[in-house]
Amino acid sequence: MSRAAIRYAKAILETAVSSGNTVKVNDDMLSIVASVAGSAELSEFLSSPIISSELKMSALSEVFAAVQPETKSLFRLLQENKRFEILAAIASQFNLLFDEMNGVQVAKVTTAFPITADLESKVLAKIATISNKKITIENIVDSSIIGGFILRIGDNQYNASVANRLQELRREFSN
Repeated sequence: MSRAAIRYAKAILETAVSSGNTVKVNDDMLSIVASVAGSAELSEFLSSPIISSELKMSALSEVFAAVQPETKSLFRLLQENKRFEILAAIASQFNLLFDEMNGVQVAKVTTAFPITADLESKVLAKIATISNKKITIENIVDSSIIGGFILRIGDNQYNASVANRLQELRREFSN
């Protein structure tokens, strides 16, 4: 994450807080992150040095026509500074700052298969015993862990994966 993206995100958050519009601006930012991540063409378009910032501004104004005034002011600022390539990073950083401000923490749960509602409720129950914050779960699917799960909250990690257990057994037998 670039320092510039962090600075822009903080500035937009301050603006949204002072106008009392943080929830709707956060929705805009979630939409921007999803749109750029979901479209290689949009990502390439925004980062292309060949396309003018006026054309990028015009396209963003059409794609995100219903966004809040604070988000539109971000677009204008990026146009002035010719920095559209960091829009997704700014939006992502804004989401993190918004969650932090509201006491929400993201728990990354890596599983070998997409998480089920049953497993998600068990993980949330486990998290409730170690954290008093509101938790949202982000599921990462990685078949290399074979089974079980890896839970990461902030800097803490709990590895209950089959691959990790096999690695531990290998170390025990090699000693």
